[in-house]
Amino acid sequence: MIAAIPEFPALETLSPETAATELAWLAGEMARHDSLYYAEAEPEISDADYDALKARNAAVEARFPELVREDSPSRKIGAPVSTQFAEVRHGVPMLSLDNAFDDGDVQDFVARIRRFLNLPADESVAFVAEPKIDGLSASLLYVDGVLKVGATRGDGRTGEDVTENLKTLGESQIPLRLHGSGWPARVEVRGEVYAPNDDFAAFNAAAEAEGRRTYANPRNFAAGSLRQKDPRITAGRPLRFFAYAWGEPVEGFSDTQHGALEKLAEWGFSTNPRSERVEDAEGLIEVYRGLETDRAGLGYDIDGVVYKVDRLDWQQRLGFIARSPRWAIAHKFPAQQATTVLEGIDIQVGRTGSLTPVARLAPVTVGGVVVRNATLHNEDEIARKDVRIGDTVVLQRAGDVIPQIVSVVGDKRPADALPYVFPTYCPVCGSEAVRPEGEVRRRCTGGLICNAQLVERLKHFVSRRAFDIEGLGEKQLIAFHERGWIHEPADIFRLARDAEKLDALRAEDGYGETSVRNLIAGIDARRTIALERLIFGLGIRDIGDQTSLLLAREFGSWTAFHAAGLDAAQGIPSTDWTRLAEAHAVSPRVLATLAAANVAEADPWPEAPLDQKIALAFPGLAAPARRALADLAPDWPGLRRLAEIARNEGPSETLGRIAGIAGVGPVAARAVAEFFHEDHNKTVVEALVAELEAIIDAERPQADSPVSGKTVVFTGSLERFTRDEAKARAESLGAKVSGSVSKKTDYVVAGPGAGSKLADAQKHGVAVLTEDEWLALIAG
Repeated sequence: MIAAIPEFPALETLSPETAATELAWLAGEMARHDSLYYAEAEPEISDADYDALKARNAAVEARFPELVREDSPSRKIGAPVSTQFAEVRHGVPMLSLDNAFDDGDVQDFVARIRRFLNLPADESVAFVAEPKIDGLSASLLYVDGVLKVGATRGDGRTGEDVTENLKTLGESQIPLRLHGSGWPARVEVRGEVYAPNDDFAAFNAAAEAEGRRTYANPRNFAAGSLRQKDPRITAGRPLRFFAYAWGEPVEGFSDTQHGALEKLAEWGFSTNPRSERVEDAEGLIEVYRGLETDRAGLGYDIDGVVYKVDRLDWQQRLGFIARSPRWAIAHKFPAQQATTVLEGIDIQVGRTGSLTPVARLAPVTVGGVVVRNATLHNEDEIARKDVRIGDTVVLQRAGDVIPQIVSVVGDKRPADALPYVFPTYCPVCGSEAVRPEGEVRRRCTGGLICNAQLVERLKHFVSRRAFDIEGLGEKQLIAFHERGWIHEPADIFRLARDAEKLDALRAEDGYGETSVRNLIAGIDARRTIALERLIFGLGIRDIGDQTSLLLAREFGSWTAFHAAGLDAAQGIPSTDWTRLAEAHAVSPRVLATLAAANVAEADPWPEAPLDQKIALAFPGLAAPARRALADLAPDWPGLRRLAEIARNEGPSETLGRIAGIAGVGPVAARAVAEFFHEDHNKTVVEALVAELEAIIDAERPQADSPVSGKTVVFTGSLERFTRDEAKARAESLGAKVSGSVSKKTDYVVAGPGAGSKLADAQKHGVAVLTEDEWLALIAG
């Protein structure tokens, strides 16, 4: 979250003209933030800042009701639906909630309910208070007890079909068939998909170590994981689900909210154990205080407490105001903040050369966690906040996870504090640090001559999922590099044949004949390497181990992949093309349609609206694609220009082929092209390949093995093979390896110490195999 909201003028100073201008800006700005939050899972502002924009819009509209716009944020829910998934129309809209920020707001909420229902003074109002999970809302449609459709909230009325992704959460989270009895023939269960904090932290740590994408907070992680095109990726993510509401049937299946939650639990859903039935404002505030105190120990993120009137007949009477129910409200927690002193700014150089500023702070506790460092994101953020060394700063855990500096306490600034000057040279190697057009971070141009990048790249090269060279870890790499022995991957293999260096090593403490012999054996064992490991080991930006496997299977051999990389490097698309391809998620098929189109110079339909012209010019193009083109092209000449860009400035055919591989996409394809576009990378690769004895062609998944098309779960402490080996072998035989057990699981392979997954297999009647039985099965 790196953006900030402006300071608004006092309401009483607004004229109708300035109010109209401000409302127009608020509508556009909040629509943009809605899209970033809901569709892209990459918010630029905090929830508190978004709430401030929402409150400002409401205040201006209240002062000038005649100026309320058709596209006003007060009339909208969520964000437009992504074009990546099929649309799902919700039977009942998934509405948003109004917010309360203090005890007075809660008391006003209860008082409004009492007035609306005309209750006598001695009659209490019961509520259900439940933690407000900071995740991604989802809706599950069951017909005759069977899960038929799972969807995101989307814009509140239309969501995205992510049924297959939701099924991967497992039977304990989202039952494929409802348990028990008494459920309606058609019922739409709603809840929140979230990621437990420990699991999220473990995923990020592993992803960072392997050079894959990391996420800013559990909410973004949950949203990004659920909205994967490949459900197998979602299946590997630690997601959970709390059920808390329903859409259809409108009349409900209980007399009370609390009773409905009990029904959902009986049907097989997890409901939040901290949900409570309480009475009146005092009871609500007591629950809020308790959750505010305990939130750090819950194990998952919450950003407030939701209050709902318990009696469903009263909910029906109270009804709705605009896009929010009268009978519910969200009591938001304040951001967890603290004040400390900025003692310094350190520049970290990453494996890809990116320069990241990190604030060095006087230690301070924020939300139960001691914070000594905080991200400053990039040089623009430092300049925007005017952060200076010696400043007293307000610190906040963004999303309650990533520490960040919110603001500077101006009246405590030291007299000698100077504006921070961001370095234009790498602090490690002294090479120029450039900022490519369109990027927010500077990057060191030193590449493999930069020690910061070099050691990190070599660590990646020898890591477990890459070359996995036994006996060569970070300690040895640093030592050998400091001696001048290793500067590039090929040097590792040269070392194993350098008698002089090996003799010097034998003479040192900590080494001996056995250690040196083992090191040589570990290096020589990797002179024969699988293609996917070689690709991953190159450390290409945005290419993780799974993408490496997809590339290896697509091209089959090193010769084919290398040739494709070199050819793609010759056709790196222009900046205009890149913007076109990335804007509004325009798909490769739409771009190909544009490139092939013959858009006349003169507009053949001058009187028709643009969307109709697009429909006539590109018959058969789906409505989402037409809307994307209409957003990009303001008029007919603009549409013609887009066609020219697609035809003349697009990527090479090879680059398009790489981008079209399922699970790879344009970002990774361009990363491959840019890697092979650099001469020093080509030189490093050629030297490495010259040291290898064989590169094993990728093994395409078998379609006729005994486990082809089967779903397998490995659990327990496997003794005959590692978990990675088991997964790789199973996938090569055409099996799908899952992380959870459900009724659709075909086999569970259990080693010693198997726990809950073994119990789930027995519950669902899934075949359980020992390691020896599994090996016998796949051998047949």
